[in-house]
Amino acid sequence: MKKVSLKVIAKELGVSAATVSLVLNGKNKNGRVSKEMSEKIVEKAAELNYIPNSLAKGLKMGHSKSIGLIVADISNVFFGTLALHIQNYAEKEGYTVIIGNTNEKLEEMEKMILFLNSRQVDGLIITPAEGSEVLIESILEGKKPLVLVDRGFPELNVPSVLINNYEVCYRSTKQLMDQGYKNPAFITYKQDQFHTNERKRGFIEAMKDAGLSDPDHVKGVSYQCLEEDMDKAISQLLECEKKVDAIFFATNTISIAGVKSLLKHGLLIQKDIQVMCFDETDAINLFPFRVPFIKQPVEEMARKALELLIGQIENKDVKIHKLFLEAELIT
Repeated sequence: MKKVSLKVIAKELGVSAATVSLVLNGKNKNGRVSKEMSEKIVEKAAELNYIPNSLAKGLKMGHSKSIGLIVADISNVFFGTLALHIQNYAEKEGYTVIIGNTNEKLEEMEKMILFLNSRQVDGLIITPAEGSEVLIESILEGKKPLVLVDRGFPELNVPSVLINNYEVCYRSTKQLMDQGYKNPAFITYKQDQFHTNERKRGFIEAMKDAGLSDPDHVKGVSYQCLEEDMDKAISQLLECEKKVDAIFFATNTISIAGVKSLLKHGLLIQKDIQVMCFDETDAINLFPFRVPFIKQPVEEMARKALELLIGQIENKDVKIHKLFLEAELIT
């Protein structure tokens, strides 16, 4: 279908394109165009299926009213929910959201940033991939409004919405031990990211403070080979000299893979081994009993990230800072 322009509508009605623009852009407040002609213009626009070029209009005003959102793994329930809330809040503020997925790959993150910038988005909300400090610095140097969410870089001065990863993992590990589990293990990703490092640090420090630290009980798995690595990690933990009686899974996707592997090894959750998960997952909801998990304030994270970004875009008097929200253990 050929796109209809203001000039086409104007020609059909024998008026100028400026007259049509006044009416369709809501600028005929002083009655410069008669009520009768205004109605004809609106009717003709509808008849010809006129679609306004909101991007061009926005760019004339200095912004596109669009936001780029880059997440690490859209198949992860956490990121899917985060994207949904960001989109809902953005729509209320008159912004559209273009969502990109990196699959935890640095090169995909770079491609998405280039693409979103080519679409003239007003700002970016990013859950950064490992090793993306240089990319983030380049965005900051370009003065593009930016907010990091879920993950951040302590050494970079960039607005971020994070959670208290260390504290919640320390408390959760301590609770496992208080419930009688003296040999818990921890499975996380083989990556050097602040949020995963803080979760692991919380577990290790809690174990040290209880005098139960065992390096063999901390395992790493690869995002790209998750199921294979998980089976190996579970097998190694089951062969430890000190029998592992509980496993703390560091992320949503790790929890799902971990529960599948435990069942594959013939272990019954709660009877043979206890588990603790980061984020609520479909895997644990299938059990006829409650499995403890850490609940992140996803909706609040989305709202705060959007507030920080729009504050930059619209030059509002919003304090730009790193915000740490409280996650909680649900037992």
